[in-house]
Amino acid sequence: MTEERVSPAGGIPEDFTLLPAIDLRRGRCVRLRQGDFARETVFADDPVEAAGTWARAGARALHVVDLDGALEGAPRNLAAVERIAREVGLPLQFGGGLRDEEALDRAFGAGIARAVIGTKAIEEPAFLAWALDRYGSRIAVGIDARQGLAATGGWLRTSAVPAPELARRVRELGAAVVIYTDIGRDGMLEGPDFEGIEAILETGLAVIASGGITSLEDVRRLAALAPRGLGGAIVGKALYAGRLDLAEALAACGEG
Repeated sequence: MTEERVSPAGGIPEDFTLLPAIDLRRGRCVRLRQGDFARETVFADDPVEAAGTWARAGARALHVVDLDGALEGAPRNLAAVERIAREVGLPLQFGGGLRDEEALDRAFGAGIARAVIGTKAIEEPAFLAWALDRYGSRIAVGIDARQGLAATGGWLRTSAVPAPELARRVRELGAAVVIYTDIGRDGMLEGPDFEGIEAILETGLAVIASGGITSLEDVRRLAALAPRGLGGAIVGKALYAGRLDLAEALAACGEG
């Protein structure tokens, strides 16, 4: 088992960490295929139950996304987030609709450890600068890419900004951590976008990878990138579909 280093980011470990994903829509735990809201599968009516399952399997942190918030532009599931934080007790990395100061403050008030800012990092850099000044290392930037270009608005709009270029821009603003997701691989069980991940790592930012993680071999290959700055990986559908056992995955990357 690796030595655990806890960061100032509300308890999110700094060493390579697997974060089970909990995607919230209308208060339930769901998964989408390639970010398509019309291709939804409900995995649990009570997200606290899902969070508890991953906590018992050994997870050290969770990645929670408010899908309604990402679509509508403001968090809609903070009551569920607060319940997870209170009843499960693991540090939460949270994103979805965090596009103004009030939304960000409300999310931290609900008990999250780290906030993920996505759309606003592209559309309003001044807001990201404010958030970094106020919350420091408790802010991460979500870089969601479709065919190499950053997407916004709950993945519904594709910008003209290449993902590595956006990473360089947010680093200049003071960001230290990015969450990189290849939308085309999300929920598809086809393996991570290693090429895209390595391109983001070249910027010198700490990176958490997301999208397509399916097998123990995927986990091992990702963990091997830790010396280059890969701080962890978010695992979703593979866990819910039974393709990947969390305890085995944690052991494969030295967490078990």
